[in-house]
Amino acid sequence: MLPRAVLDGVVAGEIDLAFRRWNKRMHVPGGTQRTSVGVIRFDSVDVVEPEDISEAEAARAGMTLDRLLEVLGRKPGDVYRIRLSWAGADERVALREKSRLTPRQRDALVDQLAGMDARSKRGPWTREHLELLASRPSELAETIAASIGREKLPFKADIRRLKELGLTESLRPGYRLSPRGLAVLKHLRSLDPD
Repeated sequence: MLPRAVLDGVVAGEIDLAFRRWNKRMHVPGGTQRTSVGVIRFDSVDVVEPEDISEAEAARAGMTLDRLLEVLGRKPGDVYRIRLSWAGADERVALREKSRLTPRQRDALVDQLAGMDARSKRGPWTREHLELLASRPSELAETIAASIGREKLPFKADIRRLKELGLTESLRPGYRLSPRGLAVLKHLRSLDPD
């Protein structure tokens, strides 16, 4: 939703507004979104008339009023004024660097993975996906998915579930295991019968 320059402005406190034209509200007040710079909070989301936007509000969005109105004029829908703030770092970034796990933390992660496998309609998949990312970092998700007979989007959804646990990280292109993911995979391999 937001370009990197805008995100950097929000983190620096220089930008606190965004304007978007949507056919329906895409964010709600109090909602958040993870971005490349951390978590952005949507403090308010209000419909406004384009002619009511001031030059000062456009500047708070990092644009001139003329440029903002030009961009908003490209699409149909209502114009929304979104007040933004930086809510902090993405907790997954710090989590994925934590590779030194206590036995209790490690066992809890293994239990979470086992639960994900148990709830899966297609059977266990978490270990397979960890192994794939360990052996094929930076490879396109579509290529890896096809190699195991899966569609790209469901495969990527599974990788995002592992990312929520701090086990993977996104690259351009592809993914890789985080230090935490490597530690968990090493432990899982240690449980294999000789």
